[in-house]
Amino acid sequence: MASSPTLPISTPVSNSSAAAGTQSQSPMATAALRAIISRLSSSLRHGFSERRPWSELIDRSSMSRPESLTEAYSRVRKNFSYFRVNYVTLLAFALAVSLITHPFSLFLLFALLASWTFLYLFRPSDQPLVLFGRTFSDRETLGILVVLTVFVIFLTSVGSLLISALTVGLAIVCAHGAFRVPEDLFLDDQEPANAGFLSFLGRAASSAAAPAVPRM
Repeated sequence: MASSPTLPISTPVSNSSAAAGTQSQSPMATAALRAIISRLSSSLRHGFSERRPWSELIDRSSMSRPESLTEAYSRVRKNFSYFRVNYVTLLAFALAVSLITHPFSLFLLFALLASWTFLYLFRPSDQPLVLFGRTFSDRETLGILVVLTVFVIFLTSVGSLLISALTVGLAIVCAHGAFRVPEDLFLDDQEPANAGFLSFLGRAASSAAAPAVPRM
């Protein structure tokens, strides 16, 4: 009597392992996001601890017109080195005011940031992006986000708004730096004179990028 053929039996091992991998990827992404936010917050607090008193910034007795462009440039360099955190705060305030007064541009920027954050930076690498029934690879997702960024920045009012706000902020900073006499400022000898006033933001960004895990 011939034996009946053995029927293949499927086991849900692969599905369960995939689910376990997905669940493990989600806490890793959350932990990486928390680590980046913590590092960035710590670096920003350290940077803002170097902020000079605002009374020094607006001291009217230290204001005078420069006699030449060379003197104005020298004043701007020294004041940038001393008041760099205050100047960054003024630039951020100018950007914030411009965005708050234009809520549509603010919404577009938030939507763009959320798209980069959730669709690419912290999306598990084993979960492809699926939109309208089509699956997109990481390279295609990156290309879509780059095109979306170019569209939002250069083909809407967001780009002109950011440029105008930065121009106004830089004009205020340069005017103050040129008219503020820096003779009464005690510059740190250990700090390079040509250090940019955005240097602490560079340190914050590098510290925030340290815990980021490369995508496989």
